[in-house]
Amino acid sequence: MRTDGEGAGPDLRHHGDAEVRDEGGALVDLAVNVRADTPPDWLRDRIAASLGSLAAYPDGRAARAAVAARHGLPVERVLLTAGAAEAFVLLARALKVSRPVVVHPQFTEPEAALRDAGHSVDRVLLRAADGFRLDPATVPEEADLVVIGNPTNPTSVLHPAADVIALARPGRTLVVDEAFMDAVPGEREALAGRTDVPGLVVLRSLTKTWGLAGLRIGYVLAEPQTVADLERAQPLWPVSTPALAAAEACVGPRALAEAADAARRIAADRAHLVAGLRELAARGVRVAEPAEGPFVLVRLPEAAAVRHRLRGLGYAVRRGDTFPGLGPRWLRLAVRDRATTDGFLAALRRALG
Repeated sequence: MRTDGEGAGPDLRHHGDAEVRDEGGALVDLAVNVRADTPPDWLRDRIAASLGSLAAYPDGRAARAAVAARHGLPVERVLLTAGAAEAFVLLARALKVSRPVVVHPQFTEPEAALRDAGHSVDRVLLRAADGFRLDPATVPEEADLVVIGNPTNPTSVLHPAADVIALARPGRTLVVDEAFMDAVPGEREALAGRTDVPGLVVLRSLTKTWGLAGLRIGYVLAEPQTVADLERAQPLWPVSTPALAAAEACVGPRALAEAADAARRIAADRAHLVAGLRELAARGVRVAEPAEGPFVLVRLPEAAAVRHRLRGLGYAVRRGDTFPGLGPRWLRLAVRDRATTDGFLAALRRALG
């Protein structure tokens, strides 16, 4: 474990959209983990139909009830948020904790939100030599807030649910970011819907699978008192009417079936990408395996130079050095369809030359 002071280390505010933001759409995007070709037409129609109600203040009761039903929970255990990012801010501001710990490498926004709220944050750094697997014993017993992603961005590791549950303690809040769990076939190892784990808080995002990053919609599943504490920290009407319409639609039977199909396609497309990357092992390319999310983490020599060469060849990938626990030799690649992947692999061969 390493403890870093505020302001030290990687840029926690760097996100994948920065890799493509200034290129006017000219780059093929493997930097952002939003599923390509989304949102689908039927979801666009549902969102568009809500625009006739914009004169009224948002009413989240139907969407909240739909999310609760999707996970078999009472509505008192559900809080709708403007994306998972808002949930991290609410947790940082509303919970009274003295020793928060973030398990890295992972999405950096939880730590950034905690630091912005004045907390001193400890980091538990998982090692590449161990496959970035979680060892619950490495988390300090005195930690009263623990944050971990599952599957973890950017490592694509899917931790066994039993290992994550082993982090739970009376008096500790255990935050599990499941933003990419619906991209895992069968959502195996998911904790959403569990009520038997003390202090469990599960975060879900609807922006990744459904291409709604610009709409901002996600939710928190937690004990009723925790939900009430977080809700008090929210502004009035934090989720817009179109976002509420999207939330209700994305947890319905049609959407769940479509997400399950997408998860199976992603798994097949990821296997194709990984197989292509393995063929470049002689040129120094190493894949963090097994990968279980809609992205893969790779290590290669001169990754920064390769990333810049890839931009010149029309491809944007995510730099890895802004994630605590990684360094300048790492890149994250979003899983795309096979044709896009084949084009990328050809470009990568050139960039490695």
